[in-house]
Amino acid sequence: MTIKLIAIDIDGTLLNPRNELTPKVKKVIKRVNNTGVKVVLATGRPFIGVEYYLNELDLHKDDQYCITNNGSLIQKTISGECLFEMLLSFDDYLYFEKLSRILGVHFQALTKTEMFTSNKNISKYTVHEAWMTGIPLRYCSVGNMDCNLTFPKVMMLDPPDRLDAAIARIPDKVFQEYTIMKSSPYYLEILDKRANKGAAVQFIAEILGYSRSEIMAIGDQENDLAMLEYAGTSIAMGNSISQVKSVAKFITKSNEEDGVALAIEQFI
Repeated sequence: MTIKLIAIDIDGTLLNPRNELTPKVKKVIKRVNNTGVKVVLATGRPFIGVEYYLNELDLHKDDQYCITNNGSLIQKTISGECLFEMLLSFDDYLYFEKLSRILGVHFQALTKTEMFTSNKNISKYTVHEAWMTGIPLRYCSVGNMDCNLTFPKVMMLDPPDRLDAAIARIPDKVFQEYTIMKSSPYYLEILDKRANKGAAVQFIAEILGYSRSEIMAIGDQENDLAMLEYAGTSIAMGNSISQVKSVAKFITKSNEEDGVALAIEQFI
């Protein structure tokens, strides 16, 4: 079995619990990339929140790709140019903004370059997301939003118990018409139905002429399930949720223990 592409989630996988890229993980990824194996960062973050790690891992090159916004966008690492995009419309934004108010949870919507919230009492989780990724955060009432905007994703967010109670009240038809999954206990992500990390990894594999058996994927959360199900070699982090561990073929050490590096060393 020859692995030609590795898709790696960022938060909870590539980074340790302190959001650090450890020396061992950095060294192993650089080494494997230098052998010709493609390393694709596949994340819920916007492109601005990925650029630092692309530079640190020497992935900021013309022939490299990254998956952002949980698969809504596939972008060239060197420029951020989109090769593939599946976006939500302004009508989608209006629907989910209203639904979030009905459900009593906070809401945010991301364009390719900005994050908007209509909540005057801005959630601490919204502030954290903006700080962690570096994406500009703007408060804007619904009535003042530009109706020409489109969105890679929108999000509902709150403490886990409050968010889970809201998720249980989302109409069944919404789950049938959109891609909906949690990226952490605090964040529910909503995308175009066709968008997910698995479809994005498949798109890149087909561009490069790789088969599923030549793909490795490593992740830890619900938003990683689609790419783990697609990849021929699927790796769950030791700190993964139970659903991810049940889907993955193999389990590596946690992100506190350089699990990504150990998985790459084991299989490549």
